[in-house]
Amino acid sequence: MQAELPLPDDVALAHSARLATLIRDEIAAAGGAIPFSRFMERCLYTPGLGYYSAGSSKFGESGDFVTAPELGPLFASCVAEAVAPVLQQLGPQAEFLEIGGGSGAFAEVMLKRLLELDALPARYAILEPSADLRERQRERLGRKLIPPVFDIIEWLDGPPATKWNGVLFANEVIDALPTPRFTLRDGEVFEEGVAVGATGGFVRTEHPADALLAAAVRHVERYNEQRFPDGYRSELLPQLPYWLQAVMGGLDAGAMLFVDYGYPRREYYLPQRDSGTLRAFYRHRVHADPFLWPGLQDITASVDFTALAEAGTNAGFDLAGYCSQTSFLLGNGLQQRLEEVEARAEESAKQRFRNEAKRLTLPSEMGERFQAMGFARDVEFGAAFLMNDLSWRL
Repeated sequence: MQAELPLPDDVALAHSARLATLIRDEIAAAGGAIPFSRFMERCLYTPGLGYYSAGSSKFGESGDFVTAPELGPLFASCVAEAVAPVLQQLGPQAEFLEIGGGSGAFAEVMLKRLLELDALPARYAILEPSADLRERQRERLGRKLIPPVFDIIEWLDGPPATKWNGVLFANEVIDALPTPRFTLRDGEVFEEGVAVGATGGFVRTEHPADALLAAAVRHVERYNEQRFPDGYRSELLPQLPYWLQAVMGGLDAGAMLFVDYGYPRREYYLPQRDSGTLRAFYRHRVHADPFLWPGLQDITASVDFTALAEAGTNAGFDLAGYCSQTSFLLGNGLQQRLEEVEARAEESAKQRFRNEAKRLTLPSEMGERFQAMGFARDVEFGAAFLMNDLSWRL
């Protein structure tokens, strides 16, 4: 596998080695193994060394993967169309909270479009755990936005603690939550852990699951009306309801919108998907070794959208809709937005916008792999989920 991937340079390898040493020390202190979710957390979020906490390029053609906002303005423009009615219903004190701001590309287009739609929130908050990304966002947005718009942006150290009304948005966030991994042995639920092998590398291990994970696995089995066979391995986020309640903070009236890749529960845990959905991204290559080069690669797992629906409704919100990214974007004006940007673009740039639209919507690209799910309380999304709603698949 390593032979198929471009080798990191010596500086990057030294960086990874420092993080690997910290993880080995933690494994030793824990008695020889840590849960896989903890290993994933350390790889992604260790201050100064984790994938999302260090300074390497992650987004775009020069990074490891491309997110929808990095392709161009169309994705964020359509999201603005979807949430503008909600912000207008809530009035001049409405707020917008973006979880994980990436490069700042989404916020730039989003704010410009909301200004055009007369739906600018009183505050645009970004909850960004990475200090490096926060500074990149601040530099970009300060350069790209007019001062009155830039002035409403606020970077948060934690979720809003006080009551607020508005919209929470997260694109490709849940897939990066540190996830437990489980398997079945003699009908019992085991949790996957990480230990240090004889040669010093990381290896997989197993131990009996705690009550929370075991109960979550049994819940999935009851929902799917089928027991997992011995040896079946996958991921499950029993902490998802707690995470959602934490990041929404004091959200009272308003909406939540999530876009990510994943499946409804019955498709997520298909018999043939018996190794789960965990994968790593490095230099636009996808592979299956999460132990390779800690801190230099992204580690993700697909989203169980049925679990997300349960978490949102249990938090007191109504499920507003669930559909593919293609349906969501087309239902929120993608064709009109494409025509607008083409009309303003030089001939050489028009093809770039058409290619962007294709990557966002084609089934072989992002169109079907990514889905959108919305929740609402005391507001209505309007037409946001009227095209090809798939809630019946949940």
